[in-house]
Amino acid sequence: MDLLAADALGADEVLGQLDTRIGGLTSTEARDRLVTFGPNALRSHGARPWTVLARQLHNPLLVLLVGAALVSAVTGDRIDAGVIGVIVALSVGLGFFNEYRSEKAVEALHGQIHHDATVLRDGRPVLVDVVQLVPGDVVMVKVGDVVPADLRLAVATELECDEGVLTGESMPAVKQIEAVTGTHGAQDLASCAFMGTIVRAGAGTGVVVQTGRATAFGQIAVGLGQDQAQTAFQLGLRRFSVMLVRVAGVLTVGIFVVNLLLHRPFLEALLFSLAIAIGLTPQLLPAIVTVSLSTGTRRLAAKKVLVKRLVAIEDLGNVTTLFTDKTGTLTEGTITFDRALGPHGEQDDRSLLLGLLCNEAVVADGVAVSGNQLDMALWEAAGTNRDAAGSWSRVGMAPFDHQRRLASVVVVDPDGGPLLITKGEPEAILSRCLDAPGEAQSVLDGLFDAGARVIAVATRPAGSVTAPKPADEAGLDFAGFLVFIDQPKTSAATSLRRLADLGVVTKVITGDSERVARKVCSDLGMDTTHVLIGSQVEAMDDVALTLAISTTFVFARMTPEQKSRIIQVAHNEGGDIAFLGDGVNDAVALHHADVGISVDTATDVAKDAADILLLDKDLGVLADGIHEGRRIFANTMKYVLMATSSNFGNMFSAAGASLFLPYLPMLPSQLLLNNLLYDAGQMTIPTDNVDGEMLTRPSQWDIAFIRRFMSVFGPISSIFDFATFGILLWVLNATQDEFRSGWFVESLATQTLVIFIIRTRRIPFFKSRPSTPLLIAICATVAVGAVLPFSPVASVLGFTALPVEFLGLLVVLVAIYLALAELGKHWFYACVARSGAKPAQPLARRRDQHIRRIHRRAARFTQIGTLPGGTRHPSRIRRPRTRQPSRR
Repeated sequence: MDLLAADALGADEVLGQLDTRIGGLTSTEARDRLVTFGPNALRSHGARPWTVLARQLHNPLLVLLVGAALVSAVTGDRIDAGVIGVIVALSVGLGFFNEYRSEKAVEALHGQIHHDATVLRDGRPVLVDVVQLVPGDVVMVKVGDVVPADLRLAVATELECDEGVLTGESMPAVKQIEAVTGTHGAQDLASCAFMGTIVRAGAGTGVVVQTGRATAFGQIAVGLGQDQAQTAFQLGLRRFSVMLVRVAGVLTVGIFVVNLLLHRPFLEALLFSLAIAIGLTPQLLPAIVTVSLSTGTRRLAAKKVLVKRLVAIEDLGNVTTLFTDKTGTLTEGTITFDRALGPHGEQDDRSLLLGLLCNEAVVADGVAVSGNQLDMALWEAAGTNRDAAGSWSRVGMAPFDHQRRLASVVVVDPDGGPLLITKGEPEAILSRCLDAPGEAQSVLDGLFDAGARVIAVATRPAGSVTAPKPADEAGLDFAGFLVFIDQPKTSAATSLRRLADLGVVTKVITGDSERVARKVCSDLGMDTTHVLIGSQVEAMDDVALTLAISTTFVFARMTPEQKSRIIQVAHNEGGDIAFLGDGVNDAVALHHADVGISVDTATDVAKDAADILLLDKDLGVLADGIHEGRRIFANTMKYVLMATSSNFGNMFSAAGASLFLPYLPMLPSQLLLNNLLYDAGQMTIPTDNVDGEMLTRPSQWDIAFIRRFMSVFGPISSIFDFATFGILLWVLNATQDEFRSGWFVESLATQTLVIFIIRTRRIPFFKSRPSTPLLIAICATVAVGAVLPFSPVASVLGFTALPVEFLGLLVVLVAIYLALAELGKHWFYACVARSGAKPAQPLARRRDQHIRRIHRRAARFTQIGTLPGGTRHPSRIRRPRTRQPSRR
């Protein structure tokens, strides 16, 4: 149904035309419509083998090499051309296997991240994956929800939606249920709620009119495609690759031209030059990174950390400051109702009754199935008071919002008397009461000092008020306090120490009271000398706030805007900032943090804004994530340093030798085989152990450091290559095939074994041991290279058996090379330390916040895997969870 047409009709008429009812579709109807209309998805994610294979073949150098080999085969050298073809196929297969495996890991990762909507099916509220919504479904939305489809509203209670993702407007749009007449645009419909917008206030119920790409948000998101702004890690990878490709390009062209000037055959010179280029270009780098990241996601998933984008793991490893909320991270996160107190601090069940009447929990069959934690805990603990509350009737409600920090209802008592009940933040309630007793404040202070969560309740005669407004929340009579308990988490102190050992400064930022925050943080050993509250932050300019942030570890009574401002000011001072939050009022700060972290049970808007989701809201789990991010970066750098040292040195040696030898130092097929075996050994780098000192601080891409490293270790490798040339030519009088065989064995041994030197700044094996897979892979690679000249395929590959004395000299040469590389390593790092070189600065990231927000929100409407017809199995429908996170 067209949304403009739905807006022009009454809600009942829309329900009728969509052949549905206010109680929603039946499960059978919904299943049939899913087949007819397809999933409510904007994107799909699945591991597609042909797509992965196409990426492997999308390499101009590879295409040129294969083309040249085919020409070589046609002109007579079929054996060499065939060998090149087989080696290229094996190389492509190696890359395909690893990338496809990583794609499957990402698919499994996306499958663990669920986005649900509260839908009426069979007349009952259930949680349904947003992808399974269909036209005619009746959806309930509340504060903090992301609207899951285009809805025609049937119920709207003080409903306001943030439509900035569509319009760019900062002010929320007020919604109503009446049909609108007159001219207006498709995004200016007061009786409709649009997919991708956020419920900022109130609550509502609407019927799904349009889904997926037919929605206004869907058209915008699809138009943007799926490419997102690059992270600092991706920028570093790109800059490194560009640097190495430039070096390879200059060297390759030079080799080709010189070989032509030496009157070498054109095809032979071209094949050799292309083989050199492939050996120099970091073609394995994307695979190494992808394998590292996908391995990291599997490790983190086992530790209950879900990463929405693979590269976010690297950003997590760069975190220097963590701002976190209090509930569930420093406390157990299980809110339980403790007691109800009267105006003077005495036990009083009337406060409990009033709290039940002013309650936003969604109840089905006597069970609270959704809502904020405080309201649900109150309902669960009410007992017989529920029966008493049932004799009252609700007339109207002003739902909770974070500006007022209040909720109000108008109810009618069993005798027919209207009463307005207001419940919310104690300070806000007390400021609106006419005659609160003097001891009320001291009672409240005592509860806060004990670390309790407190809600205050007040009343007044409703008079003629039926739909309460904020202006009606005044002149109240104080009724009492509702006290809740959330105990400090026993593991929190240990987790804080782990984060400190990782060089991460942890700061608490909460909407709770100063006294409660100070009590909990003090019990966990945090510095509470300075505590900033929201009103103080409001009075500071950015310069004063910057100074205050540097010495403050606890921020209390913070509004969403104040949280976001603190995150932005901290970011401007340098370092990567992470923010952990799960409430409606955390979304803006999550968007502005370098790494947004939330939990699987968070509000929609918080999950939408986050890069990382925790299945267990625990700082220890987060420390695992930071540790893993740094481990992945460290292992990625090992491959980078390998590619710019020994591998580069060997390719440079091949180029140099071709200038003075009367024949090519290696055949193109031998160069490619050398590169293939080298790559196969390096694929185990992601499993390697990382020294502890590499994890105590974040690392940044430093292209200048990489160039210096290459300028030292590349020549060391080349020196020993030329020493090998001398021994083969002048000591052993090697023939052409013996020279090629001997250098193949030596070059493969040196460029692979040096990983044991480069992988650590310590003394290898004695002070730092490699992982078992890496040790086995490298030793196996060297063994295969040494055996090939003696194998049955030696003649096909252009090899011949080597003299025994050369093998003995080879062992001595390799041992000297590794010893010299070890000495060079210590000298190099000592020079770096003496030079006092400043740590690399984080690469600047230009991020359009609006586009970033659209990409993140569109990700929630992602289909995992497809069936014939493009639909997904409509099987994952379940009853709502009985716990939801607190809005704080």
